[in-house]
Amino acid sequence: MLAAYHPEGKGLAPLGPSKDIGDALWIDLFAPDAAEVEKVEAFGLSVPTLEDMEEIEISNRLHREGDCQVMTVMLPGRDAEGRQFSAPVTFMLTPERLVTVRHHSPRPFETFGSRAERSSSGSSTPVRIFLGLVEEIIARQADLLEATGRVLDRVAGEVFGEEMNDVEGLRLALRDIGQQGELTAKVRLALFTMERMLSTFIVWNGTMKHRDPQIATLAKAQMRDINALEVHLDFLNSRVALATDATLGMINLDENAVVRTLSVVAALFLPPTLIASIYGMNFAHMPELDNQNAYFIALGAMVASAAGTWIWFKAKGWL
Repeated sequence: MLAAYHPEGKGLAPLGPSKDIGDALWIDLFAPDAAEVEKVEAFGLSVPTLEDMEEIEISNRLHREGDCQVMTVMLPGRDAEGRQFSAPVTFMLTPERLVTVRHHSPRPFETFGSRAERSSSGSSTPVRIFLGLVEEIIARQADLLEATGRVLDRVAGEVFGEEMNDVEGLRLALRDIGQQGELTAKVRLALFTMERMLSTFIVWNGTMKHRDPQIATLAKAQMRDINALEVHLDFLNSRVALATDATLGMINLDENAVVRTLSVVAALFLPPTLIASIYGMNFAHMPELDNQNAYFIALGAMVASAAGTWIWFKAKGWL
């Protein structure tokens, strides 16, 4: 799918299907087909395939092709089934336009078109649209981290609260913690690749003949935002680790209590079993067998031994 935008007022507006995409300052390619790729490559650009975008070498992710800066980052998004995963997004920045290529749906690409006028970078040039889109992506990562913090607050309240007293609830809590750990890992990868992209972009911007003097300042401000999010991300990761250890500890305590109860129940039957075993040995000379009340005496001894064991465990606090 191809979406094209051009400046309108302080923001961006989509180009209609009858308009020439050559008038667009931002072209967004989402899982493009051959015809859409051909339209963009008519501007002298080489649209990378998904296989090219997935290459991890820096030379493939950050390079220049003439006046075109090609920068690839990893961003969390959702697939067609709504499952969240990380996938590459490529920015192709030229003096004439910005082209983005993606094969999944990070939310900033769906919202930035209507919110571009709120961007601190503006949307009058392709490079400012690029920085505005980066700003929207950074804000999205901050929203994801805030959501993770809320989930960890809830899970911590459940795990450490008195109402959490069943293993199944703890297992659900552990699953939620694991999901948040996976999400923070995706956000960390996004922040890392974006930081590397911006640092390279700042260097490239310094070599441009007609560079905007405010661009480097705006990019460095976004770098500071990323660094702040990375610090907060480290804090959240420590909370994830603490919540994981606490939940596993609670599960172990609960399971140990079950095992202890079973062990005590088994121990209650040991003395009666010993008595029954003694009188089941079938020796020829056992004086108790001649006693008329021997059967009731043996039963009483079994009950007394079991009761004595129960009292002893109760006194130790094991029941």
